[in-house]
This record gives sequence, structure tokens and C-alpha cells, in this order.
Amino acid sequence: MEQKQGTTPIPRSVVDGLIAKMGIQDFAKATIREVKQVAAMAEKESGVEFIKMEMGIPGLPAAEVGVKAQIKALQDGIAHSYPDIQGYPELKRQASRFVKAFIGVDIAAEGCVPVCGSMQGTFASFLTCSQACREKDTVLFIDPGFPVQKMQLQVQGVKYETFDVYDYRGDKLRAKLESYMAKGNICAIVYSNPNNPSWVCLTESELRTIGELATKYDCIVMEDLAYFAMDFREDLSVPFEPPYQPTVARYTDNYMLLISGSKAFSYAGERIGVVCISDQLFRRHFPDLGARYEGLPFGLVFSTRMLYALSSGTSHSAQYALAEMFRAACDGEYRFRDEVKVYGERARKLKDIFLRHGFHVVYDRDLDRPVADGFYFTIGYKDMTSGELARELMYYGVSAICLVTTGSHQEGLRVCTSFIEDHQYAQLEERMQLFEANNSLMLKVNN
Repeated sequence: MEQKQGTTPIPRSVVDGLIAKMGIQDFAKATIREVKQVAAMAEKESGVEFIKMEMGIPGLPAAEVGVKAQIKALQDGIAHSYPDIQGYPELKRQASRFVKAFIGVDIAAEGCVPVCGSMQGTFASFLTCSQACREKDTVLFIDPGFPVQKMQLQVQGVKYETFDVYDYRGDKLRAKLESYMAKGNICAIVYSNPNNPSWVCLTESELRTIGELATKYDCIVMEDLAYFAMDFREDLSVPFEPPYQPTVARYTDNYMLLISGSKAFSYAGERIGVVCISDQLFRRHFPDLGARYEGLPFGLVFSTRMLYALSSGTSHSAQYALAEMFRAACDGEYRFRDEVKVYGERARKLKDIFLRHGFHVVYDRDLDRPVADGFYFTIGYKDMTSGELARELMYYGVSAICLVTTGSHQEGLRVCTSFIEDHQYAQLEERMQLFEANNSLMLKVNN
């Protein structure tokens, strides 16, 4: 690709015109879908292939063991029958085994409830937690995080607080959390681990802090494990043997674990996951829930009221798929981590390219060690704001979302590795070499 100094693979006028046409006033606040749409239109208009890093969609085939089990269930006629609102018994049993095998904690099958993906799981969890105690009407996010969860609360009319964990790792976390929780209005704490978008992983010490404070202030921890066991610095692949997936469940009884089939098993299209509620929380009676829902305990309000009202159950055949994936993983027949570790390899290669050309990793450390390579990572470039960098990279056929949309206070972008193809590493190297040359030239001109 021969370029004159200062020119870009996609004319600036094309990208700027499309952003204006879509009515996006501040590109830093553009949603994932808006960035994706601009990239698709710019690719079509320019004829230049985009390196798409904005969407967190699995880029691998669905787990074959699940597909076969689901097909068999359909062939056996399961589609004609409504699923039990509590879930397919075998899935509940295997979910309980899976939690024991890879997290190392005991949760009864009763408390493992199938949901239409973790998205529905969080929606129903927010409803239940926010109604459990009248004076506790606010959700606390340990950000950055998944933007749609805040939209769910907006839809429900539930209040939330948020802080960026960037400056509050380790010993600093306790005081920051307690500054919110001491007010007495926090019903739930939400975080993902590994984290979307930063890929930082909260340590056992930090999880202990969260668990102890959840017990002290009697609030519920919603631990989003969408990227289950995908901290590739540790071998979390051997069932029923440590090391296990880190979890707050070791340090409090007030927890809900959201385990998704979407990323670890590449089963996103079937919208299947489980919410695993601690035995104590599942059976606990909250006066405000009891008054509203005929005296039912927390777990049955979650399933027989919230989930029933939302969808009257979860795709029946998909439950058979997830049950078999859990079983095969627990029995050592299906090493799901072997299939998804390619995301870590992609992240390492992509980071190397960006770092060679003047970029930096924004969330770069987990306390005393470098952040893991995985499904996401974060980049910044010198003094550019998030919006400036996102728009500038669009001129080079690279799309990513701004960290500001995730609740981060840092300037930079989230990069997703899922759609990267082998030939695109060379493309990215060439384009970032040009990006560096052009921006060095502009720096000289400005000075």
C-alpha cells in the first residue's frame, strides 16, 4: 500500500461524513452498534477491509459437544414442551458439578437456575436484588464494565453508583467500597472477572474484601463470569483440582454467580447460561420480597416470579446443550479452555503491534504483575482523548469502542480480539506504521 505522507487508507472525509450522517455528535460516546455501523458503511464505501475490534462476539465455532446434544434433544421432540421454570434437572445437576469442579465451591443444584444468557440473568437479578429491601435501592458497579447492564437499570428505573477501579486496586479497594456501602442504600455490587473491557482480574485478596463488606453491610454480590476461567496466566483447566477460578463465593454467603455459555463455549447464539445462587441466599426470606410475592424466599422469587414474567423459561433444547458441555468438562472429556486460549494468543500479537508504534496499554497491570492476554485489552495513544483516538483509527480501517462508554475514567479504547484473522496482523502492522508516521508528522507541524 503506497501512501503519501499524511494520507490515510480511508479518506477522512468518508468517515467524518458517515459519522455526521448518523447524527453522532460525540464519537467518544458512540455505542458498540454505532461504531460497528460506521465501520461497515466505511468499508463498503471505500473498499478497504476493516480490522474490526469493537464487538465482543465469539469468533470461534460453537462447542461441538453442545451442538450434538441440542440436535438430539430436538430430534427427540423436546421443542414441543415448555421447560420447567426451575430448569432442566440434569442441567441444574451438572451446573452444580461445574461450579465445584472449576470454582471449588458447593452450590446445590436447586440454586443453579438456567437463564437466556447472562443478559437475562443480570436483568432478573437486578429486579430481585433491588426489591429485596426497601431502603436498599441502589446498585454499585465496580467499573469499567459492560455498558448494557446500566441500560438495564435505566429500563427498570433503578438507581446506581459507579467508580473506576483503576486507582483503587489492592488495599485501596476497601475504603473506596466502604465509602459507598456505609450509606446503607447499596443492594448489590456488580463486577466482571476477568473484566470487560480491561481484562484485569480481581485477586483473591480483593475478592475477600468485597465478600467481607457484602456480609458487613448485607448486600448481594453479582459476580459476572462471562469470561469464565479465561485468565490464561493460570492453568484453570483441570476439573476438581486447584487452582480454581477466583470468586467472592469463598468469602460471603451473599452472592450470585452468572455463568454464560456465550464466550467459554462459543454458544452465544442460543442465549444460554446459569445463575448460581448460594444455598443461604436462595432460601433466605426478605420481608419486603415476602410481602410482595406471597412469602417466597429469594431464590424462588428470582425463578418463579422474575424469570417467569420475563420469558416463562429458557430455551429447552439449549439447556440440554449446556448440560452436556458442563458434564463433558467436569469429566475431563471436553477441555473448553484449549479452544478459547487462542484469544490470548491474538491479544499478545495485537498488543505487540500497537506497542511498537507508540501506543500504550491503559489497564496494564494486576497489582504486581502484567494484565493477562485475553478476549479484550485496552489501548491509548499519547495525549489523544478516547474520542480523538477512536475517530483517528477509523481513518486507518480499525474500529474499537471508547472506554468512557464502559464507565472508565481513563482515555483509551477497548480492543476485542475475537474477529481477528491471520492475514490482518500484517494489515495492522502496516496501518499502524503509517498511523505513527502521520501522527509524528502532525506533532512536528504543531510544534
